Amino acid sequence: MAQAAFFDLDKTVIAKSSTLAFTGKLYKAGMLGRKALLRAGLGQLMFVIFGADHDQLAKARDAMLQLTKGWDKAEIEELVRETLEEVVAPLVYAEALFLIDEHLREGRRVYIVSASPEEIVRPLSEYIGITDVIASKARIDEHGKYTGEVELYVYGPDKAQAVEKIAAEEGISLADSYAYSDSATDLPLLELVGNPHVVNPDKELREVAEERGWPILDFRRQVSLADRVMRPVPLISGATVAGIAGALIVWALLRSRKKA
Repeated sequence: MAQAAFFDLDKTVIAKSSTLAFTGKLYKAGMLGRKALLRAGLGQLMFVIFGADHDQLAKARDAMLQLTKGWDKAEIEELVRETLEEVVAPLVYAEALFLIDEHLREGRRVYIVSASPEEIVRPLSEYIGITDVIASKARIDEHGKYTGEVELYVYGPDKAQAVEKIAAEEGISLADSYAYSDSATDLPLLELVGNPHVVNPDKELREVAEERGWPILDFRRQVSLADRVMRPVPLISGATVAGIAGALIVWALLRSRKKA
């Protein structure tokens, strides 16, 4: 059977919340008011310092759904793609890029799995060379506008179920696959695979990882992808030379770090 590597997105592949990273652009485009922008900034600060638990994420999801009600899906997708390089390029972890390339070289499929909206996750993933995405979906009406309701929420146990479904459809052996996440909310996903890894873990997840002997990885080096050449490469997915060079050293150290 095939093998795969499943990467959480926020604080695992990139250094902040992918959704909140675009709030400034939404404000400039006239889609967010000052109060909404301030709340988003405060939410980002709390996310970075303390992480986010189930209730916090549920409130953020519901608030975002109501905020986007009536927005045109095509306009949001266009805005994200137009501003992707400016917003996300400096936020990507070099270590994550190296790991992604490592799995691709080993012949594994790589998935980005995120509770963030697909309209953000998919173009961001494609930007770093990943086409397989599992992300949350908002309900769209017949006019292509958001209804304020959720169609699929890829979070917690639901994220694990979505991965199980894909694995069954694609003939992927989860026992031989890998998963990476920073949050204890992704324990169902990490427990689903034979090779779980925690990245920049929150306190609860770090304690679980230490107890179970899971590898603990610290991603720190953020790289700019402004000069990245976006074309498929058979053995190397296209991470910048500088990013790989720096990550090679870091990866050599990280591979030996496994806390009991």
